Amino acid sequence: MQTINVLITGVGGQGTILAGRILAKCALESGFDVKSNELHGMAQRGGSVTCHVRFGDKVFSPMIPSGEADFMLAMEELEALRYLSHMKKGASIVMNKRNIMPAGLENKTDAYPQEIQKKIEELRFKISALDAQKIARDCGSIKIENIVLLGVLSKQLPIKEEIWKEVIKTAVPPKTIEMNLQAFEKGRLTA
Repeated sequence: MQTINVLITGVGGQGTILAGRILAKCALESGFDVKSNELHGMAQRGGSVTCHVRFGDKVFSPMIPSGEADFMLAMEELEALRYLSHMKKGASIVMNKRNIMPAGLENKTDAYPQEIQKKIEELRFKISALDAQKIARDCGSIKIENIVLLGVLSKQLPIKEEIWKEVIKTAVPPKTIEMNLQAFEKGRLTA
């Protein structure tokens, strides 16, 4: 199998790194060779965070070459727009319909780009956009929007649902397992 390249991007505190670790472990448990890389940036200050996950028969580098990502999981709209150059033409994007104003621009109401989803669609990417924060809140906590988004992405990857669920159980705090599994399932139903 050819290498599948998944770019996960978000803002510090959204669970981008956890999502990447869950995906990498799921791919490993599915028998694939896996390489991943996390780029934290100014994560603690709400800065950009990315995670590259590559899996297939044999993977040689953890970094996705520019223009080679097959999938993007974007925890925030501006982050989706920021990393489009990493995507293959016609790639699939799972995007959270959430806007987080970059630090320093909080008081500039016109600073955040408008109609991001439309711009991405015009570039001929396949996009699944959803309000993951609302779904996560309905499941019990906005902190699990990353798991909702993984649920959507999981429908597009060659990894069995049971593997996803087993890995999620081991990756989240024990008190939150049921809530996270519910969020994952709701994401799958949204896909």
